[in-house]
Amino acid sequence: MFHFQLVSISGKKFDDDVHEVVLPTLDGEIGVLQDHMPLVSVATTGAIAVRRNAKDTDTQREYFATNGGVVEVSGNTLRVLVDEADSADDINEAEVQKALERAKKMQAEAKDEISLEQAQALVDRQAVRLHVAGLKRRRQNR
Repeated sequence: MFHFQLVSISGKKFDDDVHEVVLPTLDGEIGVLQDHMPLVSVATTGAIAVRRNAKDTDTQREYFATNGGVVEVSGNTLRVLVDEADSADDINEAEVQKALERAKKMQAEAKDEISLEQAQALVDRQAVRLHVAGLKRRRQNR
C-alpha cells in the first residue's frame, strides 16, 4: 500500500492509502504501486483509476476525470495536483453530453486559432468526463 493524494483547485478529491493508481501522462498511462521510484511528471487530460486493495477487481476501481496537472511520486506517496478533478460518482452523464455538444459547436464556429484551441480543450475535457461516467455505468451494470 502507498498513500495517494489527488488535489484540485477546489480541494482534496482523494486522500487515502491504495494498492494501485493508473494515470495519464505526456508519455502515456503509467501505473504506480508501492515502492515506485521517485518521479515528477506532467499529468494530461484523462482518467485516473484507483484500486484501493490488491484483491479488488477492475470493476471495483474508482475513477476520476482530470484536466492536466503535475504528478509527484516520493517515499510511497503519490501526489497529483490538477486544475480540475471529478469523481465518476459526481458526474451527471446527461449534463456532460450537453456540454460536449456545446463545446463541439463552439469548435465548429471558431474564427481563429485561439478560439479553436479553447474549444478543443473543452471538447477534450467533456469527452474525458463522459468516458469516466461511462466507466461508472458499466461498473454498476456488472
